[in-house]
Amino acid sequence: MKVIQTCYKNEKKTTAEHHTHFGPDLSNQETDIINLYPSEVFQELLGFGGAFTESAGFVLSKVSEETQNKLIEDYFGKDGLGYTLGRCPVDSCDFSLGNYSAITAGTPDDLSGFTLERDDMYIFPTIEKATAVASSMKLILSPWSPPAYMKSNGEKNNGGQLLPEYRSTWAKYLCKYMRAYINKGYDIYALSVQNEPNAVQRWDSCLYTPMQESDFVRDFLSVEMKRSGLEDVKIMIWDHNKERLFDRTDTICSDAVNREVVGAVGFHWYSGDHFEAIELVRRKYPDKDLIFTEGCIEYSKFSADSQLINAQMYAHEIIGSLNAGMNAFIDWNLYLDEKGGPNHVDNLCDAPIMIDYRQGKLIYNLSYDYIGHFSKYIKPGAQRIGMSRFTDKIEVTAFKNPDASITAVLLNRTKKAYSCFIRLNGQLSNVRASGESITTLIISADEWGVKK
Repeated sequence: MKVIQTCYKNEKKTTAEHHTHFGPDLSNQETDIINLYPSEVFQELLGFGGAFTESAGFVLSKVSEETQNKLIEDYFGKDGLGYTLGRCPVDSCDFSLGNYSAITAGTPDDLSGFTLERDDMYIFPTIEKATAVASSMKLILSPWSPPAYMKSNGEKNNGGQLLPEYRSTWAKYLCKYMRAYINKGYDIYALSVQNEPNAVQRWDSCLYTPMQESDFVRDFLSVEMKRSGLEDVKIMIWDHNKERLFDRTDTICSDAVNREVVGAVGFHWYSGDHFEAIELVRRKYPDKDLIFTEGCIEYSKFSADSQLINAQMYAHEIIGSLNAGMNAFIDWNLYLDEKGGPNHVDNLCDAPIMIDYRQGKLIYNLSYDYIGHFSKYIKPGAQRIGMSRFTDKIEVTAFKNPDASITAVLLNRTKKAYSCFIRLNGQLSNVRASGESITTLIISADEWGVKK
């Protein structure tokens, strides 16, 4: 068994690898055990990824072509994080250089003048580079706001609602956006109805009540997607924090038509754990993909200097959500500048990789390493397996990969080191989870008795 452990102490990161072996449980060990049960399988992993925002593409464009290629490899290459998913804003979001829409003025059913010239500047070039090196790439499109003229408040920012007379037009607009991406050869896996539909933001935002989202999906979006030949793209609902994840899903999917046409539910982490909400949706709606679509270290709430705490937030979220039934994890911005932007309303935050292009410096936050403990070793198509643990001080998730290898990740957020026994098929192997560490175990098929 290969053991990879990252520790962070005194603002210094160390990563070490070693091998350990399984042996018979001769002493009938009962304490300090983490059990793995590969015969008990749960949801399938779609993959890991990040967001192709305009801000990310902008800062990437500011460095040399050689450095750009390295940074793309760091996320999407076989020796990088192995990302296979991307989230793309439909028009502008807060992490854009300013508000923009593919159409800035019009009347119902008028889509003349539609153009994705802003995507051509920074988003498409970044996607092109990523798809060239990734083993595969699926994209999720998410709108932050319809064009200002379609909204009740007459602006992209500060909430407002989609005007009823523009529901059909907006559905056609979204389909036209997806078709433009598909015509470029991109694989659109899902379309979110609305990013954070329950929040009035000082940036691009739009409110939907549960019934408004339900009606829009049933009567307009699903109808137009079918008419446009986009039935294979999954409709994703909610795309907001987990505290109302089950409520919104249950409201929308209680409608028989919506239960059929909705294929995914998106969620964020900004209101806390609420992993039980994921479990409730997974249990009641087992056919829906459950996708973490956004999370970041907001500078308005957290410190950029708290490397360990910030990285632990990522690992805790990934483990808790995976164990609750999550299918995919998509981080927020792939790249930002050293200040946590650009952001057109100064809503600054961390990214795993930050680019100080003025000084020619690349900054790899500890969150990059922590995400990699999952994304590099739990492959798309892997299935979560059963496990039990001897203490809640060590957070654990485990998956069986398509090649029958097993990957388990152990997070120890305490300062205390734990000596653990990994128990698998009646065999034991000893692993030390150092204080304030994350540990990935890779068990080959042969090691646990499976012949491919």
